[in-house]
Amino acid sequence: MNRHYWQPGLFLTPAIFLSLLFSYWPLLQDLWLSFHSWNMVNPTMKFVGFDNYRQLMSGDELFKILANTLFYIILLVIINFLLPYLLSFVMAHCIHHFKFFYRSILFIPSTLSLAVASIIFLWIFNPLAGPISLLLSSIGLTSPSWFKEPGFVIAAISFIIGWKIFGYNLLVLLAAMVDVPKDLIEAAKLENASNWHIFRYIVVPMTSPTAIYVLIITIVFGLQYVLVPLNMLTQGGPNQSSTNLVYIVYQYGFVFFQTGKAAALAILTMIVYAGFLVIKSKALNKKVHYEN
Repeated sequence: MNRHYWQPGLFLTPAIFLSLLFSYWPLLQDLWLSFHSWNMVNPTMKFVGFDNYRQLMSGDELFKILANTLFYIILLVIINFLLPYLLSFVMAHCIHHFKFFYRSILFIPSTLSLAVASIIFLWIFNPLAGPISLLLSSIGLTSPSWFKEPGFVIAAISFIIGWKIFGYNLLVLLAAMVDVPKDLIEAAKLENASNWHIFRYIVVPMTSPTAIYVLIITIVFGLQYVLVPLNMLTQGGPNQSSTNLVYIVYQYGFVFFQTGKAAALAILTMIVYAGFLVIKSKALNKKVHYEN
């Protein structure tokens, strides 16, 4: 056999082996576990077939968690994608002074851990003595219990995640904005194009590959980052009003010790992520501008 055929395979063998061992083998184990009932204490597992999936699909809990997850996605996309996208354009092409200062101030929260950020906002959102409570009291309003009311808890958790990773997304998008040829911007300004038209017809197409990357990490990693503030501040409450797909897997596995349901939820979560990637590949990639 020609060495040009087997040499690449030889070099790829270690990476393929590690990928099978640490990615696909655990996935197969999780799929196998989802057909069993086990509490991690009993030495034997009971095969239950599709009962775990039927119980999850027949109750209202899963649909409530899916709605919560969708709410998280909407808020995270607004806070950590749309706002950094617009602000990066302003900082790259509209602001001419103190750029380094603005970048530094906005990036500092990204250096903190989510645990620290959760503790900080536990004080900020304190309904009795927090800064927001004092500010609302000064204008005659009462601060809600941010982490105990279903209408506010997801927004509060999303704000913590947004504050933490806003600066990183901003710098990534800003790097793409700076790469847009200045000649095009200047030519558009000579034609009396507004900043909005420059952003819409020049900047958006030329920064779309980076924008798609930031959108994906905002959704995929953002839903995983939610795990820390949820575990520290609400434990999914009140009445599972703040739980998302990632945290409910942790709850069923390590709080309720229903590992079969946890595995089934993990499979369903993977299916949701796979659906998102399919939508991204089919719809979003067609609108991405790649140079050359």
